[in-house]
Amino acid sequence: MTWVAVDWGTSNLRAWGVGADGAILSSASSEKGMGKLSQAEFPAALAEIAGRLTLPPGPMEVLVCGMAGARQGWLEAPYLEAPADLRDLAANAVRPDMAGSDLSVAILPGVCQRQNGENVMRGEETQLLGLAALNPDYSGLVCMPGTHSKWAQLEGTRIEHFSTAMTGELFELLKTHSVLRHSLTGPLDGPGRTQGFKAGAADGLERPDDLLGQLFRVRAGALLSGREPDWSAGYLSGLLIGTEIAANRNRISTDPVPLIGSPTLCALYEEVLGMSGASGRTVDATEIVLAGLKAARQHFS
Repeated sequence: MTWVAVDWGTSNLRAWGVGADGAILSSASSEKGMGKLSQAEFPAALAEIAGRLTLPPGPMEVLVCGMAGARQGWLEAPYLEAPADLRDLAANAVRPDMAGSDLSVAILPGVCQRQNGENVMRGEETQLLGLAALNPDYSGLVCMPGTHSKWAQLEGTRIEHFSTAMTGELFELLKTHSVLRHSLTGPLDGPGRTQGFKAGAADGLERPDDLLGQLFRVRAGALLSGREPDWSAGYLSGLLIGTEIAANRNRISTDPVPLIGSPTLCALYEEVLGMSGASGRTVDATEIVLAGLKAARQHFS
């Protein structure tokens, strides 16, 4: 084992012990994501998960991507500004103090956008570098579904511009804190969810400009047509994803859109892309982030 790769998200922390040939020799995960830690708690959280990787004695390099470099994280890693060559991530890494430890830590920066709509990302830039490393000839749109979905225009290792859709967070907020919650009380994963999802996706794709009006159909459908919670949850999910994809329809080419995220969520995006006349292909998110961390490490001077 020659170094440790770390993906530090808001909710979770993942680490891998990597050999000189790039092979993954050990792995560990914990729930000590950035959102659960104070600044002073990061060194101990890293030491704890590193201790589960069976590291050899002596100094060990650790390369971190994700939210550890956020302003509210361990040590802020200032953004690269898009358009940006992702091979420059390593040169802009920051090094937090790990006094009394054999771990030598570097945290990769995120990417920001100031022109054509201010925007930021942290973690996704490493995934994009990984996609470029595994598909060096790829040029086109990339979608990263999630709480805050990202749509990025990638040209080799260069990110030209990107946008964010708060689709996942909006679903949770509406489900738990809006009047729609009255229609989403009960089992949400029943057989009606698939039918509701297709109906919502079709409405979102056809009339994305009417999102605010169509959202209330979740409540009205339950009151007037007896829609069950599973149908209503499916409709809300489909409506939001359909609206998100419709907003990006003019940017989608004939090539399948790479989808980086959880397999379940990416499958939903594949379905809606197909309904829109486009297509998507799910790529393994863990493989991609590891490829990105490996590629970034190659560019340290």
